[in-house]
Amino acid sequence: MKSLNGTFGHVFTVGSFTALSRVLGLVREMMQSRLIGAGVEQSAFTLAFAVPNMARKLFGEGALTAAFVPVFKGELERGEVEAAKRLARSVMTMVLLILGSAAGLAVLSVSAFLNFSPCELSPRAALTLKLVRILLPYMIFICGAAFGMGVLNALGRFVEGAFMPAMLNLVWISALGALCFLPGLSISARITAVCWAILAGGAAQMAFLFRCMARRGFPPRFVFRGLLDGKACLVWRNTMLAAVGAGAVQINYMLDQVLAQCAAPWAAGVIGYAERLIDLPLGVVAVAFGTVLLPTFSGHFARNDYAGARAELRKSAFQITALMIPASAVTYFCAPWIVWLIYEGHAFDAEATVRVSRALSVYGLGLCFFSLQKCLIPFFQARNDMKTPLKVSVQTVALNAVLNVLAVVTLPQEWRHVGLAASTSICALAGCGLFLAAMRRMEEKTPPARAAVPAPGPENRPVDGCLRRCRFDVTASHETD
Repeated sequence: MKSLNGTFGHVFTVGSFTALSRVLGLVREMMQSRLIGAGVEQSAFTLAFAVPNMARKLFGEGALTAAFVPVFKGELERGEVEAAKRLARSVMTMVLLILGSAAGLAVLSVSAFLNFSPCELSPRAALTLKLVRILLPYMIFICGAAFGMGVLNALGRFVEGAFMPAMLNLVWISALGALCFLPGLSISARITAVCWAILAGGAAQMAFLFRCMARRGFPPRFVFRGLLDGKACLVWRNTMLAAVGAGAVQINYMLDQVLAQCAAPWAAGVIGYAERLIDLPLGVVAVAFGTVLLPTFSGHFARNDYAGARAELRKSAFQITALMIPASAVTYFCAPWIVWLIYEGHAFDAEATVRVSRALSVYGLGLCFFSLQKCLIPFFQARNDMKTPLKVSVQTVALNAVLNVLAVVTLPQEWRHVGLAASTSICALAGCGLFLAAMRRMEEKTPPARAAVPAPGPENRPVDGCLRRCRFDVTASHETD
């Protein structure tokens, strides 16, 4: 019970700081909707911003963090602090080298294409590529910051990582506020200035998280020895498995953006506004649970405490469902008033309000399922089981792609973006069902009683041989398919 209460306390802390960030994000969206509107410029920005976000979900808060935190937490649970430091530094070095090289090559490629393209680019395509070129280095900063957040979370420090998004929102809001005093700028110039502000905010985020790591005794340093030692290889192997699933999801997300462009010129921007509203309850509650549960589950499994991890999951799933059912009902029934209150004004007209509210209502129906996945996925990742999330993501991505194409082909233009949102909610429901089925199969193979095995230490070294045999027996029963 102490562990469960502690977990909920951490969730409350993370949720509170995330709520601050989401409120700032809401202010940011209100300002941007009035300065940029919901036209082609916003659609170009949404597509361009998806590129660094894809890298963040692969190398930042996504595959790499999911693979790194359980291994790093295991080193800490065994008291191997120096080994944990070496692991963190070697993984960080590889990540920044890979991302720095990729971003540099991508910037050069986009610049060459813009300057020497054999065909005439449309204004929207040219603007999108220019924004992509500005935002590409942002993926280095945000992935470095996300990695620092993973280290701090494994150390039980959740506040700094939860505050990190607020820093970007503060810089973003400051830029939008400055643009209010420059009414003569075109919308394209305004969105370009916003992208430069995002780049500056990302640099501030990474510097802040690295400073917090140093204060907790884990100063980030570049190392070139042991980049592929045993534990680092385990991290990269699990990263590759998780990246395949995350990559499939991100490719599907990019496909959604392309299909949204095909559905209607304004569809990508409209869906982006609806997603940002649904991110408010998801970020405050669901993401807070997911952030806390990954290192918590990892600690349980590092101690071979399967029963404790399972109890943690049941408790968290009940709590998140109790919180999200009312939020889902409010979002579904009050979507038009929510959108009108937050967005409508100046460049954001009544027609845009109707379009965004339709998508938001459908997203609201899937809110509980989006949230439950934030509890279920870390449970498997903490066991170093990346295959189950991979299988589920591939299946749901395939289903989502089929539903999206059907929505674009069969629905009227004014309702195609609603079909795209509906397919996302349906796939979240299907994903929860697949995860629960996998857990049931796992429980059938696992004995009902499970005692935690202590980590080796001075007090139990006389029975070290017996302890090793016990740990081998317990671990063997936990192996996944």
